[in-house]
Amino acid sequence: MAMPSIYEAAATEGLLPGAPQPGKVPSAGQAFGRIWKSIRSNKKALAGAVLLAIFTLLAIFPWAIARDNPSAEIYKASLGPSTAHLFGTTSYGQDLFAQAVWGTRETLIIAVVSGVLSTFLSVIMGLAAGYLGGAWDSVLNFITDVLLVVPTFPLLIIIVAYLPRVGVPGLILVLVVTGYSYGARQLRAQTLSVRSRDYLEAARVRGERRFYVILVEIIPSMTSLIVATFLGTAVYNVLAAAGLQFLGFGDPSSVSWGTMLYWAQNNEALQTDQYLWAIVPGALIGLLGAAFALTNYAFDEISNPALARVPLSRARRLNPVLNPIYRRLSANRSS
Repeated sequence: MAMPSIYEAAATEGLLPGAPQPGKVPSAGQAFGRIWKSIRSNKKALAGAVLLAIFTLLAIFPWAIARDNPSAEIYKASLGPSTAHLFGTTSYGQDLFAQAVWGTRETLIIAVVSGVLSTFLSVIMGLAAGYLGGAWDSVLNFITDVLLVVPTFPLLIIIVAYLPRVGVPGLILVLVVTGYSYGARQLRAQTLSVRSRDYLEAARVRGERRFYVILVEIIPSMTSLIVATFLGTAVYNVLAAAGLQFLGFGDPSSVSWGTMLYWAQNNEALQTDQYLWAIVPGALIGLLGAAFALTNYAFDEISNPALARVPLSRARRLNPVLNPIYRRLSANRSS
């Protein structure tokens, strides 16, 4: 019998926060419980979750923060910051604060919807390739490898340039099609590593169908990796969508942080001392990307228990567990 690893033994003793016990498939409730516990125990992840909550509230209730119509050209042009206009106004007389607040909705919708759909496609392609094997693995892995090799952002520009009209649905579509490959490769590798586990062999012996095995046995054990894939994809999609809108590939009449940058560039905001017109949306894009990235720290700890921060009280109990394992592993290697 293979010796358990150091971290498997520590997880079995309940000494690593958020780590699942080896050989057990967690339920969805247990998986999300581990996720929340890891977020609370990690200051970076907690900060990211708080930022995401703030952006979500801004996207749902923008009218509660910014009363002005973000598209209304009703004020004097190019005003500086003041109590009436917190970030000033644009060259067209629009309130920049209202545009920044209302632009959260479209930016977050693009990031979340494209991230969810890309992750869904990654799960289908990665798990099907890893579990079914054979011709399925060859074909699906070939498609994924092609997308991994081609530079993504230039490919996005080429695809969007040939679309007749690019609004929010068009941006989401191209981001989904071109952004699933990295997550699919990770999920395929993880599926290959668990395909021969005892609980999957038991399911096959019971005569369970492949769809049941994938849906009920494999996916729950990969919850943290799937959520981490979503967060990583969302970070990229925030930046990619803003970049495409900044270049003019989008609906310029919509209100988002990318279109704010587009109009700021068109009106030479930096050259005309309207710095906030360019700085505010850029800073918000960076903050939203940082929020997704910081939240991902919690899922890194779940996927790799070696990264977990062990509280001092548990660390004192960890040594008696690890020392015998170190001795057994050393004896096993010497023999």
